[in-house]
Amino acid sequence: MNSTTHSPRPRLIHELLDDAAATNPDGTAVRDARGGWSYRRVVELSHAFAAWLAATGVEPGDRIIVQLPNLRETVPILYGASRHGVVFVPLNPGMKAYHLRSVLADSEPKLVIGAGEALRETADVPVYAIDELWKEVEAFAGRPVPGGPAEVRPEDVAVLMYTSGSTAAPKAVVGPHAQVTFAASAINAVLGYRPGDVVFCRSPMSFDYGLYQIFLSALGHAELVLAGEGSDLALLGRLQECGATVVPIVPSLGAMLTTLGRRAPGSVPTVRMFTSTGAALPASTIEGLRECFPGARVVRMYGVTECKRVTIMEPELERERPDSVGRPLPGTRVLILGDDGSPLPAGETGEIVVVGPNVMAGYWRAPELTARVYRRDAATGETRLHTGDYGFLDEDGYLYFEGRRDDMFKRKGTRMSTIEIEAAAMDIPGVRAAAVLPPGERHDLAIIVEGDLAPHAVLRELADRLEPAKVPAICRVLPFFPLTLNGKNERKDLVRFLEEAP
Repeated sequence: MNSTTHSPRPRLIHELLDDAAATNPDGTAVRDARGGWSYRRVVELSHAFAAWLAATGVEPGDRIIVQLPNLRETVPILYGASRHGVVFVPLNPGMKAYHLRSVLADSEPKLVIGAGEALRETADVPVYAIDELWKEVEAFAGRPVPGGPAEVRPEDVAVLMYTSGSTAAPKAVVGPHAQVTFAASAINAVLGYRPGDVVFCRSPMSFDYGLYQIFLSALGHAELVLAGEGSDLALLGRLQECGATVVPIVPSLGAMLTTLGRRAPGSVPTVRMFTSTGAALPASTIEGLRECFPGARVVRMYGVTECKRVTIMEPELERERPDSVGRPLPGTRVLILGDDGSPLPAGETGEIVVVGPNVMAGYWRAPELTARVYRRDAATGETRLHTGDYGFLDEDGYLYFEGRRDDMFKRKGTRMSTIEIEAAAMDIPGVRAAAVLPPGERHDLAIIVEGDLAPHAVLRELADRLEPAKVPAICRVLPFFPLTLNGKNERKDLVRFLEEAP
């Protein structure tokens, strides 16, 4: 494994771009459906955006909300905000007014870039549509920043990443320059994005998995292709057209690519690596991707927004330890702690706790929540991120993820997790997706699957794979799963469906 993760001095986000442009100025940095920009051009546009911010009265430390689909303008906007010391707050264009009002009140932005109907109705600060804004920005190209360049420090806040809105109150993870650039560099030390790579990104920039593709592509001097909406059925054609070599996926996208790939195996021979996050990638999907994209590696990873990435299975070891989510990032540590806070030996399950320069700076304007999750160790003074997730380390330091806090429960005296039951369901031929809902006041242990099987057939197959206490009492079958804006299973809708179904 390459252990060179970062320069001796913590880096600023825009320095990732500048380093790439110094080496590969004429290489394509980013492309969308309208065309591409070179690294040289993105540098120019990022300076122009910084100048526009200064001329508009935005000062270092101010927040700007960017609510755009996957457009190439997002990249110089992000780097330009970094140059001017402004905090970049990406939001999904599909965010509804209910959550948007909370985020606006919490972040207090100086301005908003976007044009959604919910934005126009909700924001009480200037809202700029991207087309008109960009004409103004381009007019600043080559002009000095009014008042001179901003002084930006590695400890300054660069990004606020709002979580998906599963809780009532908004919650944003604070990403300073130093932590963001360390995390990106450490991730790339393992994944190895490189010159000549074409990174096909379908994840929105409001999802840290999508946002970090900008940084990883710059670190690898690679080309980033921002995929717009488009039809799922055209995915293979789009991968083929751009010559994609690296494809970040979530389980729903992986399943779709497997389905399409089986109709045209080997149609995208350029893909060398899939990376996966968001939820456990089912073994059936991993094997399907290997079958349909010969030579491509499928890299398992585990992360939380609070530190970006926790572990990665080295690409060259992707077929080893199939149940593991890999080793900690270079320069970081993972601890497994018991209920009393003491370290547990290899093989014993406890809370996953992260230590290292990838640990972000807490939650925006939420000191009590920050103190509960980001705890300072009295003996060492280091900050420990308590993920609330559970797993164990083996003797060689590889992590095995067993479930998030809400995934772990007891039934009939047996401790279990939704993860293991979902994995068993995904082993059943004909099941395309599965979501387990723990027992609660209104229902017993339940499973909802996407597929064409009868519910009793699913339960019968699960009984062949699981202990009796782990076999759900209820099964519902849907033709398609509802998904969140980030492509994960929408559990709130699934719970509603379960409770409303006869």
